[in-house]
Amino acid sequence: MRLPKEVLKEVFGFDSFRGLQKEIIEHILDGGDALVLMQTGGGKSLCYQIPALCLNGITVVVSPLIALMRDQVESLNQLGVRAAGLNSTLTPTEANKVEQRIVSGQLDLVYVSPERLLTKTFLDLLNRCDVALFAIDEAHCVSQWGHDFRPEYLKLTTLHERFPQVPRLALTATADGPTRRDILERLSLQSGRLFVAGFNRPNIFYRVVPKDNPRKKFLRFLENEHSGDSGIIYHLSRSKVEDTAQWLIDQGYTALPYHAGMSKKLREKNQDQFFKEEGVIMVATIAFGMGIDKPDVRFVAHMDLPKSMESYYQETGRAGRDGEKSTAWLAYGVGDVGKIINFIDISDAPDEQKRVERQKLEKLLGYCETTQCRRQVLLEYFGETLEQPCNNCDTCLEPVESFDGTVAAQKALSCAYRTGERFGTMYIIDVLLGAKTERIQSFDHHRLSTYGIGKEFSKEEWRSIFRQLVAMGLLTVDIEGHGGLRLGPNHRPVLVGERSIQFRRDAGRTTLSKKKKRKTEKQRAKSTFDNPSDDALFQALRDCRMGLAKEQGVPPYVIFHDSALSDMVQSKPHNIEEFSMLHGVGEAKLKRYANDFLAVILEERQN
Repeated sequence: MRLPKEVLKEVFGFDSFRGLQKEIIEHILDGGDALVLMQTGGGKSLCYQIPALCLNGITVVVSPLIALMRDQVESLNQLGVRAAGLNSTLTPTEANKVEQRIVSGQLDLVYVSPERLLTKTFLDLLNRCDVALFAIDEAHCVSQWGHDFRPEYLKLTTLHERFPQVPRLALTATADGPTRRDILERLSLQSGRLFVAGFNRPNIFYRVVPKDNPRKKFLRFLENEHSGDSGIIYHLSRSKVEDTAQWLIDQGYTALPYHAGMSKKLREKNQDQFFKEEGVIMVATIAFGMGIDKPDVRFVAHMDLPKSMESYYQETGRAGRDGEKSTAWLAYGVGDVGKIINFIDISDAPDEQKRVERQKLEKLLGYCETTQCRRQVLLEYFGETLEQPCNNCDTCLEPVESFDGTVAAQKALSCAYRTGERFGTMYIIDVLLGAKTERIQSFDHHRLSTYGIGKEFSKEEWRSIFRQLVAMGLLTVDIEGHGGLRLGPNHRPVLVGERSIQFRRDAGRTTLSKKKKRKTEKQRAKSTFDNPSDDALFQALRDCRMGLAKEQGVPPYVIFHDSALSDMVQSKPHNIEEFSMLHGVGEAKLKRYANDFLAVILEERQN
């Protein structure tokens, strides 16, 4: 049996394991089952890919998305690993060839969907093989408490029943306590080990902005910090996806839409362009989701509120998988809350699940409105403690001022009550500010005692106050009443003065100060260099990579990540031996690419 450390260096080009990788791999090689929780970009795939190359037999990887399968297979093939995917995109002839390679022992790994895996034909096929390991990726899909429940995952207990001697490794980047327990139970992994490698993504900068003029704010963010970068924008609705993609195109950016209402052919075309070209922005619903393995996504922007902290963490985790500085940007408002509550209420889920989903939404609102370090709040949700503020989120770099908002809260709650608990935020704000509109006049609300009593705050400040009241549960959004605000169950102590309220002061916090803005821009600078000659070399190496990628019809990052190119710039290897010492250069890539990139380095050195 090959040693894991040898495989790590010879195949993947890494000198040492990260975090819990070594311990997990040794546990699997000893025949143990396990559930692994590891942050996106933390190296989960190596936890089954290395055992697959050490053990005799084939490793079967259960993956929910064809795009992820294809990406993983292409990356492994670049490394000289015998891997293939078996999915619905293959013709019968192509699928038959893959099956023949499985039976004849010509593959180390095969990636399959849970639907394909559980067919009688495929299970019978596995009975004729020496199966070394089952790896169940995106394992949170098995849990109804998770953010992406998929019923077909429930049937994966068949693997334990049919192949009791084959170790099983379940992996996910996102699972709170209830979801973890559900995974262990539903996959019959109670006797296996639980490895929790941590959820912290220190390279991601977290920022939340109020949802007023969100496009203007996003465009400023894009121009100042991520112009020319690849990124993903998430919307709740298909129509918004189309509109935003066209708007970005009109602004001069390369943007593509992606949602379930598009034809399969067009979705695949856009996804392929996003993977294979640089500087493309994908505007999508969460239909463009799990398993996005593109390492150089520099930002993920939510133009609408996700439905839970798990969804938020999973989606923002698609940024910066290569460990380089990236940004998670979120704009939210009270209107988003109503839409998500509506999604929950109209779903076919049991009442208990709806209750849990509402609680998850409340936790996300608390994250949005926090005055603490955002990373601390996010990690705390997943049961992890960060002792010191991260200094890499908006609340750390621009501490939020708070104020006693008890009286303001009483005015807002009283006005919502006196207007009948059936009007939305902007109408109630107009009443508080004493606006002279026909609508207010028609309802006689200019005669209310709360009319005009809120002039000490601006309209934007009141919007912030109402967002925070909803986040605290003191106001709720009434879907049946078309978004009207109703008093929450715990409003009374505030109204009668038994409970004081602290608000964050959001007004005017739309941009960073110039001093701090320069600091954060430097922190999140792209892979460019202060020395112009180094920067020119980096760009030349990227051009070389793109040319090779186009020749092979693969994404540039499966050849080398940006971090590997940066390593080349810093080391400037002179020969094959020195090139082999670079991070991420294994034997296969050394043979295939060393001469091409050494030629670029030599040419730039002579210029």
